[in-house]
Amino acid sequence: MTPDEIREEILDILENIAPDEDLGDLDDGVAFVDQLELDSMDFLDIVMELRKRHRVQIPEEDYTELASMASTVAYLTPLMKDLQKA
Repeated sequence: MTPDEIREEILDILENIAPDEDLGDLDDGVAFVDQLELDSMDFLDIVMELRKRHRVQIPEEDYTELASMASTVAYLTPLMKDLQKA
């Protein structure tokens, strides 16, 4: 998957987790928790959804790498580069 496809995938996951949030104004450089009303369980849902959809394993010590859209895409790009968009 390309970085743009990964970003779209994360947006799709966020839409499912937080359907009332306006993701159109999401700033890729700002932490999700500073822009969206996400709690720790929502964050775990993102990780679990990535595992379910793409079998991507994210170690707990790397969770901080998924703080913002930009850092999430940067972290996932090498892990998902060989995956096809579903």
